[in-house]
Amino acid sequence: MASINPSSDPPRNIQEEAPAPALPSVREALHVWFRIGCLSFGGPAGQIALMHREVVEERRWIGDRRFLHALNFCSLLPGPEAQQLATYLGWLMHGAVGGFIAGLLFILPGALVMLGLSVLFVTVGEVPAVSAIFFGLSCAVVAIVLNALYRVAKRALSGAIAWTLAGGSFAALFFLSVPFPIVVITAAVVGFLLPKQFHGANHDPAQMGALATLDHVISQNPDFMALRAKSARRAGILSLIAWGAPVLALVLMGGFYADVALFFSKMAVVTFGGAYAVLTYVAQQAVEGYGWLTPDQMLTGLGLAETTPGPLILVLEFVGFLAGYAVQGTLWTGVLAASVTLWVTFTPCFAFVFLGAPAIERLQENSRLAGVLSAITAAVVGVIANLACWFGLRILFTDLATRQVGPVSLDVPVLTSLDISAVFVTALALMAIFRYKLGVIATLSICAVFGLGLTLIVG
Repeated sequence: MASINPSSDPPRNIQEEAPAPALPSVREALHVWFRIGCLSFGGPAGQIALMHREVVEERRWIGDRRFLHALNFCSLLPGPEAQQLATYLGWLMHGAVGGFIAGLLFILPGALVMLGLSVLFVTVGEVPAVSAIFFGLSCAVVAIVLNALYRVAKRALSGAIAWTLAGGSFAALFFLSVPFPIVVITAAVVGFLLPKQFHGANHDPAQMGALATLDHVISQNPDFMALRAKSARRAGILSLIAWGAPVLALVLMGGFYADVALFFSKMAVVTFGGAYAVLTYVAQQAVEGYGWLTPDQMLTGLGLAETTPGPLILVLEFVGFLAGYAVQGTLWTGVLAASVTLWVTFTPCFAFVFLGAPAIERLQENSRLAGVLSAITAAVVGVIANLACWFGLRILFTDLATRQVGPVSLDVPVLTSLDISAVFVTALALMAIFRYKLGVIATLSICAVFGLGLTLIVG
């Protein structure tokens, strides 16, 4: 019997035999999206930072380049860009089902919390302990937003033009109150006219995770994106029907719920630039036009939305709930009005993403589009910086004075209104994130405990 000589076997390439990376299961992704939905405090900047940490930095499911490409597209859409980004990323990994899972789980935890707080508000008024916990979370959000600013700026700003766009966007928003869409359109025009100035931005493989799991899967499967595009088209049409059919039925029936459906549907398609862009109009119409709630109640709803997980536009759920409660007189009618509000606010967001994302993916290698999206990313750095200043000033100071000098309008803090407790908890959050590299859960938990403790001690 002939013996087998092991030495005659060809050498093995260990790297080739290593199993190819595979996308996470739907169940694993569901767990991560639920975690993100529960921890998505801090408005879009904090939420986008959390998503980036979870799916890009820690799990390497998606590369930085594709993440920023999706973010740039979602920044152009009406509605909450963070929720739309979650939908986009979920679609990339698991098709339309993944997009619906990611988008819904980003909304549901915050929506449930907001519904519970709305019920508490109309039944027992403000709860001091809950307010104290939210105070601590708000301080943590300042640190989360600053961390997001640092991370995005490090990746997005390459070259003098990008830095100029970021600084100009911040100045336009913070000092001149220029509408967000104008800032984005201006950046897009610069990127279109000067695409070579952004050549190489967001494309460094060492930093951008070129070997992320999704990139590897796409490179190994030429039909991958075609299948994703097919599922997106079906899901987009389904989302449009799911949005339009109930609204049409309510309008034909007439009455209060028809007003709710039409009013908040209109808000869903004009919220370019996020919730702040339309909150003034919402407040005027809901308070003065319909008489659904008072100005103080509107401010309370905004405060609740800023300190609960999920997109800030969830303040509309609070408005819808109080409208149903005030007009119909029961908690159940408040819940029904809030449900209608949520449905017509977020269903269009799925349609916008599913119908637009396939085209955006096909154009990834287009140099002018790459320049446009890279320029928008640079402008977004200025937007995040503006949000950090806006939010930080209102957390650290209880009183601001508006100063107008020509076209410049600036909210100047009244130094005597400095909140020492807020300074302490915010500093604690900054140390936790920047020095000790603690995660989001740990940072939020620490700040919530200290917020409650300080509020109880100081009173």
